[in-house]
Amino acid sequence: MLAHKKLWSILSLMIILSLALVACGGPGTPTAEEPAAGEETGGEEPAGEEDQVVITVAAGAVGKELEIAKAEAERYMEEHPNVKVELLETPDYVQDRLGVLLQYFEAESPDLDVAQVDVIWPGDLAQHLVDLNEYGAEEYTDKHFEAIVENNTVDGRLVAMPWFIDAGMLYYRTDLLEKYGYSGPPRTWEELTEMAETIQAGEREEGNQDFWGFVWQGDEYEGLTCDALEWQFSNSGHNFVSMDREVMVTDPDTIEIFELAASWVGSISPPGVTGMGEEGAREVWQAGNAAFHRNWPYVYSLSQGEDSEVAGKFDVSPLPAGRNGRSAATLGGWQLAVSKYSDNPEIAADVAFFLTGEEEQKIRAIEMGNNPTIKSLYEDEEVLEASPFMGKLYDVFVNAVPRPSTQTAPKYNEVSTAYFTAIHSILTGEKDALTAMEECEVEMENIISTLE
Repeated sequence: MLAHKKLWSILSLMIILSLALVACGGPGTPTAEEPAAGEETGGEEPAGEEDQVVITVAAGAVGKELEIAKAEAERYMEEHPNVKVELLETPDYVQDRLGVLLQYFEAESPDLDVAQVDVIWPGDLAQHLVDLNEYGAEEYTDKHFEAIVENNTVDGRLVAMPWFIDAGMLYYRTDLLEKYGYSGPPRTWEELTEMAETIQAGEREEGNQDFWGFVWQGDEYEGLTCDALEWQFSNSGHNFVSMDREVMVTDPDTIEIFELAASWVGSISPPGVTGMGEEGAREVWQAGNAAFHRNWPYVYSLSQGEDSEVAGKFDVSPLPAGRNGRSAATLGGWQLAVSKYSDNPEIAADVAFFLTGEEEQKIRAIEMGNNPTIKSLYEDEEVLEASPFMGKLYDVFVNAVPRPSTQTAPKYNEVSTAYFTAIHSILTGEKDALTAMEECEVEMENIISTLE
C-alpha cells in the first residue's frame, strides 16, 4: 500500500512539473522567438465575430442577383477571415434603390460601405464616393472597357468600379416564329407589331387566352426611360437631351414612335404592361405567354432554367429598327462604389476590387448572364458556351446608347422622371403624345436651366 502511495506521489509531481513547463513556454509551445500560426510568420487566425471588420454592401436582388452576391461574399470571406461582408438587399426599381442609398449618404452614415450604383449615377453621387484611384484602382482599370471607366470618372476621380454592362435586347420564341412561317426576328417595329398580332391570334385560337405578342417595361420608372429611349433613338436618331443640353422630344419621328408604342397597350401587350417592370414582364415571358420580350441580358440564363416554359425555345437579337434605320439599345449596367463615410474605406475598396475582378465577373457571366466589363472575357470559351449571345451581340453592347446622365448631372433623375412620367401618360391614354411631350419639354428645360 505504501509503495502504491509513493508511486502516486511521484506521478503527481511529474504532472505538476509538466504543466509548469508548458505554462512557462516549454518544448512545443510558441514563444516570443517562435510565433504561433496566424501571427506574423504565417497568415491570420480566424477572427472571432467581435474582432471582424464588417463591410456592408448594398446589392440588387433582381433575378438571381442576391443569390450570386451572397456566394461572392462567402468567397471573399474565405480569403479574408478577419472581414465579414454583409449584404443589404435593395429594391428592384432603380428610383427606389437610389432613394435607399441617398438616405445613407445624406445622413453621412458609416453603416453602408459599398454601394451597387447604376451606370447613370456616378455624376449625381460623386460627392458621396471615394476616389478609388487612391486605393490602387489603376492596377485593375486597364482590363475594363474604356468607355465604362470614363463614365465612372468624375472630375478626374474614379468613383466606381465597372461590374457588369447591360443593353436592351429582344427575346423571341424561335418555335413560334417557325410555326407561323417567319424566317427570323423582326427587323423593324412595324414588323414586330405585325408578327406579334399574328402569333398572338393563333395561340389564342388554340386555347391560350393568356398569350400576348409583346411584353416590356411600361411602369412609371427608369425602366420606361430605357425602353422609350430605344424607341425614340431608333426612329429619330437622337437622344431626349443632346450633349449640349438641348431637349429633343417633340419632333414628328419621336411623336410617331410613342404613338405606336401606345397602340400596343391592350392589343399586342397586356393592359397591365403599364405597371410592369423587368421582373413582371419576365414572368409573363418565362411562363410561355409571350412571343417577344424586351429585357436585359440577365433574363437569358433564367429563361433556360428548369422552371422555364421557354427553355430551348428562344433566342435573342438586337431590338428592331425604326424610321432611322438602325436598332438602338439603351446602355445599362452596374458599378461598385465606396462610400466616403465608411469607417474602413481601404477594406471596402478591396471588397469592390475583388467583386469586380476577372474571376468573379466570369462566374457572374456564366451563372447569371451578366455581361462582363472586362474585355478578355468575351473571348473566354466557358463564358461564350454559357451565354452565346455575348459574342453574337458584342457590337450591341459596345455601341449601346447612353442616357443623358453626364450632361444633366446632378439633375439627371429629375430629367428622367419628367420623361418617363410624360411617356407613361401617353401609354395609359391620359394624354395624347404631342401634348404630353410638349409639356415634358418645358419641364425638362426648366430643370436644365438650373444647371451651371
